[in-house]
This record gives sequence, C-alpha cells and structure tokens, in this order.
Amino acid sequence: MASAGLPTFEIGPIRPPSEGGGNSLLVRVTRNCPWGRCKFCSATLYHKARFELRSAVDIKSDIEAMASIAAMIKRESIRLGYGGMVNDAVAIALIQRDQALQRHAPFATVFNWLASGAKTAFLQDADSLIMRSGELQEIIQHLRTTFPSLERITSYARAKTVFRKGQDELKQLREAGLSRLHIGLETGDDELLALVDKGVTSEQHIEAGRKAKAAGLQLSLYVMPDLGGRRFWQQHARNTARVLNAIQPDYIRSRPFIPRDGTPLYDDYLTGNFVLSSPHERLAEIELLVQELDLSSRLCFDHFGNSWRGKSGRPLFKLDYEGYELPAEKQLVLQLIKEGLTVDESHHIHTRDIVGMPRL
Repeated sequence: MASAGLPTFEIGPIRPPSEGGGNSLLVRVTRNCPWGRCKFCSATLYHKARFELRSAVDIKSDIEAMASIAAMIKRESIRLGYGGMVNDAVAIALIQRDQALQRHAPFATVFNWLASGAKTAFLQDADSLIMRSGELQEIIQHLRTTFPSLERITSYARAKTVFRKGQDELKQLREAGLSRLHIGLETGDDELLALVDKGVTSEQHIEAGRKAKAAGLQLSLYVMPDLGGRRFWQQHARNTARVLNAIQPDYIRSRPFIPRDGTPLYDDYLTGNFVLSSPHERLAEIELLVQELDLSSRLCFDHFGNSWRGKSGRPLFKLDYEGYELPAEKQLVLQLIKEGLTVDESHHIHTRDIVGMPRL
C-alpha cells in the first residue's frame, strides 16, 4: 500500500503522444526495450535499463489496483452528489482529505483517465507483443472485463516482433481487444536501417505491417525525417514512401531526427560524421516523401520537432493527432511545404539549437 492508503501499480516512462496526456490508462506489460541498439536511441528512453517481461499475475494485480483506485474515486463522486462523474471538485475533496494523494502517481493516472472518459488504454513499454501471445491475450481480456468502458487498447511493437508472430496470433489479439499498434518504421531504406542498427529490413517492415492490417489492427507508423542527414535524404525519403505505400498504414507520424546525448548518432554529430540538414532541407525531404506517397492514410505532425513556421508566423502544420487525410489533402500538405520553403530559415527552429535535449 502507498502512503496515501491506496494500492499502487507500475507506470512506465513513455507512451505515444497520440494516446494523449492522461487520456489513456497505462498498463505496464514489459519493462524497457528488448532491442535497445538503435543508434538514434540506444535505450536512452529507458535509462539503459535491462529489458524484462512482467508476469501475467503481476500485471493482473496492477489492473486490480487500478480498479480499486477507480472505485474509490467514484464513491467520492457519488458522496458529493456528482453521481460518479469525475471532475475537479472530486479531486479537491479527495486531496483535502488526504494530502498524500498529490504525490501518488497511480491516483493521478487513474483520476485523469476517468476524467477524460475512461475510453482508452495503452500497454507499456516498448514492445508488448514480445510477450507470449496467449498470456498477452489473457491480460487484454482481463483489462476489458475489469474496465468495460474501454473502446481502444493500443501498444508499441517492434516490426521484427510482429514479423515473427503468426497471423492467427495477431488475429486472436485483435479479437481479445487489442486495437492499434504503434511501430517505429523510422526509414524504409535498407542501407540506412543497417547503419542505424534498427534490426529489421524494409521487407520485414512490409510483411509485419501487412500482417497487422490483415488481422484487423490499426497501424500507426513513425517516420524520422533527416535520420540520414544530408548524405541519405533522397533515398531515405523515396524508400520510406515505398514501404509506406506497400503497407498502407492508418497513420503516418513525423518525428524529425534530433541527436540525443548518450547515443552513437549524437557522437557522430559531434565529430562531424553526421551532418544535419537545415530546416529548408528537412522540408524538402518531407516534400519528396509526400510526393511519392500513394495511399489512404492520415499524415500527422504531432510533435514539437515539426515546428516549422508559415508566413503568418504560426505553425506551418496543424499539430493534432489526426493530421491530414491522404490522398484528399495531399496537395494541401504540399502547398504548406512550399509556403514553409519561402519563409526565411531564421524563423524556423534549427535542430542544432535543440541537439542533446532529452527526448519527449
């Protein structure tokens, strides 16, 4: 029991921004990353901690702890006359009664999730699907039974892990309640995939993506503009578009490359072996990528790294989680890029000015 008299549960360090602030209930299925060798990351997100599979018993215990906290919050809401509705007044009443709740992260997680509508959950950490499919299916089913309000359950996954899964396994996970996978494609260029030690090929990415889609799972793929710097930008853009066209993901999310302290690519940047593109050069790379896209998807710029400016001084792209519908808004995106290219580079954020910042 925590100091606030409430049960506690594990919370991992990250989740996709599109799983939204406190909107998703965070269920830690694994700890850290099973690969941890990508040269742009090298497990810095998880402080280079060892990867661990959590037991189904421990995960179910966490879900029960979440349910206990949720029940306490709803009881207080009913006592105050709000009929189970979760709002600021309920939070204030609970914290006034027990000041320790202000420092109780599990309470805050469950409260914010309830206040947002209790509709989504995210399975942490970096690759939940590496767990045995039967155990993961059991956990998802328990989660849905415990919280019937859930409409969406999502997870990060490595493409190599999905590639190794049987089609029936993926279908069973979908039937159990898994809704969407977030996968870091980063690039579709095999030379660049090898150089950054991603541990997967473009063809494995394609097969994994197609298998996930065939199982009925939504697919959110992350691409990393400027991962190849000035040297590889054209082949990076063209081959990434090739892979995306072959997969036809539901979402494409732009995560421009930023060298992070403690990673091999950061060291390469410091020694001059990796040359970052300028803001205009990055836009030109994205322009080439978008020109080559031939798919039905949503293209999203939901990250601060996409902070180019338009002529008005406002952000060039909308930064929401649904982005632009392709192909219907493809020409709009290309027009915006052309506008950004006419804005003096001094008005755009240059990556060199944020190099070494902790990854968000």
